Amino acid sequence: MLLEKKIGFIGCGNMGEALVSGLVLSGAAKPENIICSDIAEDLLEAVKKKYGVVVTTDNVEVARASEIIIYATKPQILGKVLKETAPALDTSKLIISIAAGVPLAAIASGLHKELRLIRVMPNICAFVKESATAIAAGDYATKEDIKLARAIFDSVGKTVFIQENVLMDAFTGLSGSGPAYIFIIVDALADAGVKMGLSRKDALFLSTQTVLGAAKLLMESKEHPGQLKDRVASPGGTAIAGIHTLEQGGLRTTLINAVEAAARRSKELGDMMVKDFMENNKKNG
Repeated sequence: MLLEKKIGFIGCGNMGEALVSGLVLSGAAKPENIICSDIAEDLLEAVKKKYGVVVTTDNVEVARASEIIIYATKPQILGKVLKETAPALDTSKLIISIAAGVPLAAIASGLHKELRLIRVMPNICAFVKESATAIAAGDYATKEDIKLARAIFDSVGKTVFIQENVLMDAFTGLSGSGPAYIFIIVDALADAGVKMGLSRKDALFLSTQTVLGAAKLLMESKEHPGQLKDRVASPGGTAIAGIHTLEQGGLRTTLINAVEAAARRSKELGDMMVKDFMENNKKNG
């Protein structure tokens, strides 16, 4: 559904390039139909050489040339970029923002137009095409717009549509920050392996593969994690002894508290971002 669409990226840093890579390498979009802008000309040349896309340093050119425009800028400069490109935007274009912490209402106020807006939050795993991505739609976005957004971000992982924009903070606490929790768990398991006599290299490999295998089994079996846990935990066996220790250490409570704390911090940062965004918007007219 994206093959004939003109897709523009305003900002082509790490996440922007990850998306370009996903679209081109999966065959979801034609390279000649993708145009990217950035202030870093060396970065643009590298992206052009690697993926065969069109590049420019002119954000307005991207906005004019594209049917789908993805704002992949830092949230601190999004207001300025929206103001710069607003004259080139109309209802024929789908506008997607991946700027962290900037709600749809703030984006809409920055554009001063009733446009088809979608807010998307991918995570770091987009770099290996395994992102967990949340999508929320503005008032004027259609079902077709949501399908298009999901098609774009499915090229770098899997997507979930969130009805309420406010749930983006919950997503950030769970899946946005979640990879960091898993990295700590993998590192801790590797340390445990080293303590028990394994080499650092083998312990890290086994820890990583164990997490990968467990995640894949969960996804493919579609069984509840509790059922799979029970299948591993034989009566009087090793796994149940380990689980007992995890429960004594409060692993579940700690993880729940971590997600809650991250979601709360996401809301705090988002509120600060909205305040700054609105103030800058007022200053700039």
